[in-house]
Order: sequence, then C-alpha cells, then structure tokens
Amino acid sequence: MAETIVVANQKGGVGKTTTAINLAAALALLKQSTLLIDVDPQGNATSGIGFDHNTFTPSVYNVIVELMPLEKTIKGTIIPTLYVCGSGPELVGAEVELVPALARESRLKGAISAVKDRFKFIIIDCPPSLGLLTINALNAANKVIIPIQGEYYSMEGLAHFLQTIKTVKSALNPGLEIEGGVLTMFDSRMVLSNQVKVEVEKYFDKSLFKTIIPRNISLAEAPGFGQCIFQYGPKSRGAEAYADFAREFLSRRGISEEAIDQGKNEPASAAMESQL
Repeated sequence: MAETIVVANQKGGVGKTTTAINLAAALALLKQSTLLIDVDPQGNATSGIGFDHNTFTPSVYNVIVELMPLEKTIKGTIIPTLYVCGSGPELVGAEVELVPALARESRLKGAISAVKDRFKFIIIDCPPSLGLLTINALNAANKVIIPIQGEYYSMEGLAHFLQTIKTVKSALNPGLEIEGGVLTMFDSRMVLSNQVKVEVEKYFDKSLFKTIIPRNISLAEAPGFGQCIFQYGPKSRGAEAYADFAREFLSRRGISEEAIDQGKNEPASAAMESQL
C-alpha cells in the first residue's frame, strides 16, 4: 500500500518541484516503485521529468475534474520504477470548475486509493498556492514535506501554510502529518542562509531533514533538458544531495538494509547512475 507524500509550499521559487522530481527519481532508483503526480497547472514536474506538459493527455485534469480513473493517465519514464501522472494546460481552469463540484476536496484522494497497491510511494507536486488543487493533494496525503529556501522571504507565510495543514487535518484528513522541512538552494557562504538555517532548525526541531540541498547549477539546468538530476548531472553536488535526501527519507521508515546500503562503498549518486 503506497504512502502518499505531498511536496508543498505556498511560496514559489523555493525548489518545490525540483525536490518532488528528484526525490521521486531517487526513490525509484533505490528500487522503490514510485508515482509522481503533478497537480501544478504550470506543469513543471511533468516537463522536468521528460514530457511535454502541453501534450500530456489524459492528464491529472481528467482525473480531478472528469473523474477519469488515475490508472488511465499513468505513463512510464526512463527509470523503470518511476511513473508519472502529468499536468496539462487545461488544469489552469480546474480551480474554477471544481467550485460547484460534489466532494471537490476529495477527488484526488479517491483516485489515488484505486492505485495504491501498485506503488511504494506516491509523490505529489503542488502549485505555489492554497487553492483547491493543493487542498486535494493535502487531503490525499499521509505526509507533507516543505522545501524552504535559505533566504528571508522563505520564512514568510510558513506559519500560515502550517495552519492550513492543521485545518485540513482537522476538517478533512485526520491522518495527515508534517514529515518535515528541507533546506533547499542553500549557499553556506551567505550569512543570511545560515541565519535562516538557525531559524528553520528552531521551527521544525527534529523533523527538519539533516540533508541540505545546495544551490547548484546542474539542478537549475536539468529541467530545461527534461531530465532529473541523476540523468543530467549524476556526479554533481545536487545529485549527491538528493541521493542522500532520499536515503534519509527511507531511513525514517526503517528501509535501510537493501535499498540504502546498496552501493555503500561508492557515492550514492554514482550507485544510482549505474542504473540509468
């Protein structure tokens, strides 16, 4: 039975989609069957994993608005254990179309329940907003991962977003929990980044991931080529960071002997590269 993880932050430009794509890819390369669902109308996770979001049909729009079975939208990727339900341009109008819809906050949850037996993990990339698409994702999820950029403005709105999670938990999804925060686009040379790190550590305490995702040119370039970091820059600092992040994610679930220890005598990203 799949565990569903939402990657979300109401602020844009914090590495949310980069984290969703590369966490999903890393888990798949660690032999965990993974489904990536893109519910952001911008379709960046869809294009970032190798598809044209303008022609991805049927898409998550058909699932949420038209109640199409999720199974009919899933496509395979270059990574044998990674699958995608992509976003298309029609998703832009979904928020408005859902307003009068019956059970509008539970459309995605119902669709996911029909495919949970196929996957170990389902990763959902959300839009940088708190509309009905994000509410659908949070209602369908077990856990939330919050990417936080190492800059001042990334802290603004965090309390509001955490309150939204609390509200969804209370009103719709009692099983929803915050997995934790992860620092992204981090530059240790900047005083401000280190100050934000101190504040984030206070905010999340033990739930903050120890792995820090650095600011890295390969991570910035990879989406333009429709590739995850393990395809585009497998030896980069970004690839190593996301490989470590996935292993830390799995270690929290007691998955360590086979998946995490494979290739333990070489860098994690190198072990993954050998599978591509």
